[in-house]
Amino acid sequence: MSIPKKTKYRFQHLIPYKQGGRSNQHYLLAKGNKEIKWGEYGLQAQQGAEITEQQIEAVRKVISRRTKKFVEGKIKPWKINIYPHSSKTKKPLEVRMGSGKGSVDKWKAVVKIGTVIVELSDKVPKDVAYEVLKQANHKLKVSGSKIIQRHE
Repeated sequence: MSIPKKTKYRFQHLIPYKQGGRSNQHYLLAKGNKEIKWGEYGLQAQQGAEITEQQIEAVRKVISRRTKKFVEGKIKPWKINIYPHSSKTKKPLEVRMGSGKGSVDKWKAVVKIGTVIVELSDKVPKDVAYEVLKQANHKLKVSGSKIIQRHE
């Protein structure tokens, strides 16, 4: 599993990613990583979500199992564009209020609307790529996502 080696601060504030009023509409859209840069096929989030490190690892396992026959040397035919930088804290059960923030429970990646989560290269055939990305979508908590293809 992937977690950051070092962080600047022990605890972090929440990053807005859910639908709200018109006042915070500009926070909800992804600032970058909206189109496919590296591969040919991709999985794009249509809603914001918090994806945990366990979900990212599950996606990696699904993709690597199905695409290992298309590997050339050490170059993988897939790329994951998100990383769990943010920490999610939790206080222990039956602890009274106060006495500070809880300890880090898990690590998460905040995905905003329009973010490309996974990319597959053109070495993977189209039918296999669509099947793999559909299975990867089932592992994620993102309720609305679509499979996109690069247009040149």
